[in-house]
Amino acid sequence: MTSRNLATLRIIDANANRAREALRVMEEYARFVLGDASLTLAIKEMRHSFAATVKILEGAIFKIEGGNAANSMRSSLIAARDILGDVGRSTATSTEYERSDPSDVACAAAKRLGEALRVIEEYGKTLDSNFARAVEQCRYRGYELERRLEFTRRARERFGHVRLYVLLTESICHGDWFATAEAALRGGADVLQLREKHLSDRELLERAQRLVELCRKYEAMLIVNDRVDVAAMSGADGVHLGQEDLPVSLARRMLPPTCVVGLSTHTVEQVVSAQEQTPDYIAVGPMFASATKRQDHVAGPETLAEARRRTSLPLAAIGGIDADNAREVLAAAPCCLCVCRAIIAQSDVTQACTRLLKSMDATVGSSGKHHTHVTNPPERRAASPPG
Repeated sequence: MTSRNLATLRIIDANANRAREALRVMEEYARFVLGDASLTLAIKEMRHSFAATVKILEGAIFKIEGGNAANSMRSSLIAARDILGDVGRSTATSTEYERSDPSDVACAAAKRLGEALRVIEEYGKTLDSNFARAVEQCRYRGYELERRLEFTRRARERFGHVRLYVLLTESICHGDWFATAEAALRGGADVLQLREKHLSDRELLERAQRLVELCRKYEAMLIVNDRVDVAAMSGADGVHLGQEDLPVSLARRMLPPTCVVGLSTHTVEQVVSAQEQTPDYIAVGPMFASATKRQDHVAGPETLAEARRRTSLPLAAIGGIDADNAREVLAAAPCCLCVCRAIIAQSDVTQACTRLLKSMDATVGSSGKHHTHVTNPPERRAASPPG
């Protein structure tokens, strides 16, 4: 074997090891930190797929060695390895041993994976074009896993604190829609969703802008149902999409990077598909028959429980939930509760929120899913302007 080919094999060997190690670091983060079974499996499958891809080099090495290779490609790479003579062994940057937290470790591993695969692909072109093309596909697959890893982590940070999510539709409100919205925020709602199907574009935008200002005062979030354009133009905190709406990826392209994107699901199959899109939260429902949005299919708490087993993304239970059945929902899986009629159709909206939050506290205790719960949550007041 020529010295040039030997050097190429050493480069591929070093970077193949680097790629496998990076995948393992990402896999352990998904498994033990995120606790995400689907993402863990996806990374594991890529790790095995990459190992199979590297074996494509066997044929190329047989040709290089005149068809008399005594060992497999793996043995040839190991034979080419020169640890003691490697000049890069003692080089290190000032930040190489600095990591702020586990997510920083996983992020660095994902970047290392992409770099290693690019090196293998480029040097692999000098040995076998089929191998190089296969590594290229691995590289793009790695980029997608990096995206899922990052968005899953970010989703939990951005939406993981939410407990009470109130859907706002004027026709269901007991009183004035804006007064209802403020009363829900005073009662402890973390998120308001503007869900109006029949307003003109102008009126919907104006209403969203008013609610954005109101939610800012109470340090809450405003989500716009369906309308990505209105969410973007109003300065809302995000958009909620249905199964027939724009894909999550396209919505993200139209929204500022700080915006939340939620996605509705009604079956386990839709949950599986949703987690591959990596929204910031997945709504599962209906939990019970709902007068707000009539459907032939009722997903029920059992679908919510299965969704939690499939993903670590924040879950939002929706459909027919009230203070009396909240316990059944939360027993199925830790999640936030999306409520409409049980809050906004009541004569005392603030009290309805407080009652529901107390019911949640009685179920999950002081170590709830998203943050420490307050047994007797105080009425939320508008944040004071900076002075």
